[in-house]
Amino acid sequence: MGLFLLVVAAWIARVESWRSYTPAGGIGESGTVRGHAEKPGGLLRWLTTVDHKDIGLLYGVFAVLSFAWGGIAVVLMRTELLTPPVDLLGEATYNALLTTHGITMLFLFGTPMLAAFSNYLIPLLIGADDMAFPRINAIAFWLLPPGAILIWAGVILDPLGVGIEGAQTAWTMYAPLSVQQSNPGIDLMLLGLHLTGVSATMGAINFIATIFTGRGENVSWANLDIFSWTVLVQSGQILFAFPLLGSAIVMLLFDRNFGTTFFVGEGGAMLWQHLFWFFGHPEVYILVLPPMGLISYILPRFAGRRLFGFKFVVYSTLALGVLSFGVWAHHMFATGMDPRLKASFMAVSIAIAIPSAVKTFNWITTMWGGRIRLATPMLFCIGFIANFIIGGVTGVFEAAIPIDMVLHDTYHVIAHFHYVIMGGIAFAIFAAIYYWFPLVTGRWYQRTLGKWHFWLTMVGTNLTFFPMIFLGYGGMPRRYAGYDLTVGPVAYFTDLHQLATLGVFVLTVGQLIFVWNLLSSWVEGKEIDSADPWNLERDGLLTNEWQWLEETRRTALVDGGIDFAPESVVNSHKQSEHEETGE
Repeated sequence: MGLFLLVVAAWIARVESWRSYTPAGGIGESGTVRGHAEKPGGLLRWLTTVDHKDIGLLYGVFAVLSFAWGGIAVVLMRTELLTPPVDLLGEATYNALLTTHGITMLFLFGTPMLAAFSNYLIPLLIGADDMAFPRINAIAFWLLPPGAILIWAGVILDPLGVGIEGAQTAWTMYAPLSVQQSNPGIDLMLLGLHLTGVSATMGAINFIATIFTGRGENVSWANLDIFSWTVLVQSGQILFAFPLLGSAIVMLLFDRNFGTTFFVGEGGAMLWQHLFWFFGHPEVYILVLPPMGLISYILPRFAGRRLFGFKFVVYSTLALGVLSFGVWAHHMFATGMDPRLKASFMAVSIAIAIPSAVKTFNWITTMWGGRIRLATPMLFCIGFIANFIIGGVTGVFEAAIPIDMVLHDTYHVIAHFHYVIMGGIAFAIFAAIYYWFPLVTGRWYQRTLGKWHFWLTMVGTNLTFFPMIFLGYGGMPRRYAGYDLTVGPVAYFTDLHQLATLGVFVLTVGQLIFVWNLLSSWVEGKEIDSADPWNLERDGLLTNEWQWLEETRRTALVDGGIDFAPESVVNSHKQSEHEETGE
């Protein structure tokens, strides 16, 4: 196998010089567009590219496909929960889908999708030619597909009867359960997780080096955009969190395959939880900080004014990055820890709500008195704030020890977590996709379908997760494939589960509309008439990526491309504004 890989590498090096198209299309410090005609086309381009924009698109496509996989898993699980008995999937299949859903959404959708925006935009925002290490950037992406195949291998191979089944450990992989199960699918999943962790760590090093060393002369720490700030803090968190997860995974693999005893017995189970949650809770902020940056970046453009309290938003981002490493044990209040340790973690867990509250206050204040344009990106920004408030308030309850002891491992935890993940992070991602769609494609999306997507997603999200709050209050345990007479009031649970399942079906329709809108508009959407499609210059909010687009369009004109008609800019702006606000 090693010899085969060497032969393939030698062939690729012979047919194509990777060095010939490293910085394709970036803006240099002089403001000129840089590109290379030697860049190949077709499949070879995507297999060998080191251009940050191409790699950003690869991350995006991979993340959307992973989102579809995780979404299908949750639709099947929610369909199982329509009725109390386990009569559709079976417990083993349900547990396997539960595990693959959680790991897919966190490691194969959330982190790669944020890397997609970071790769595409940060060099444009800070005036860099490309990422600091373009080839490492490409390697970081290409570790993800084999990682995904290993993570999904058990579910894929189970029907073939080869003795490999989907892992049934849930995404937390708690010992001793993850040690005692002999299923090889768990080992494959752990190896896949390890690859995704290496990928994220390589990407984090690249983002830090790029932001520190690649900024243009006109980009200082004082005027660095808020999205780049959040990615910088996120990358610092990744450097501290992911290597620890990788170490814990290696120890777990040794316990499973070589007879070591890292996580054996009661002390071993506690050790796994400490190691896992020291990664696991910062991971929540690793996922949520860049979306917060996206909201802080996009929302002011449709409020017609600059972000209120920019410095405090930056300080709150730094505070979240630091405090996120001091709250991990609030996931372990029910494990019998020393009460004095519990009290300290409770205090920090409640205190960490303050930086998030600062951001929420600043977003609302930015809109207050602004000239609001209810374009699709703005709708998703407002939806993010509403859902994030619900997710944050429910989280404060769970940070209090007496309440957490009652709600621990119930559906209340699922509701809190998913209001932040789906109601928050996904909404910010959708806002960013719609906002930068004209930048990436040079075309408009279908505005009506965009708003249908928002309303179906908003209604579906709340119809799915708000009933789960009451399921938690009723004592419904999470991770159960059924809820027959052994776990509580069946009629109460049935009604709420059916509401939640209806919400998932509504969400599914919304996401199908989103995918159709994305693909059809990419191919046939109306072409933009100017390099300022959102009319940002009127409010003094035109930023570097749109200036890059203008330079690109002018270069295309010089090269014989589409005519760039400055006289159409004003009319285009007015038309865009009226269409987006529905006036």
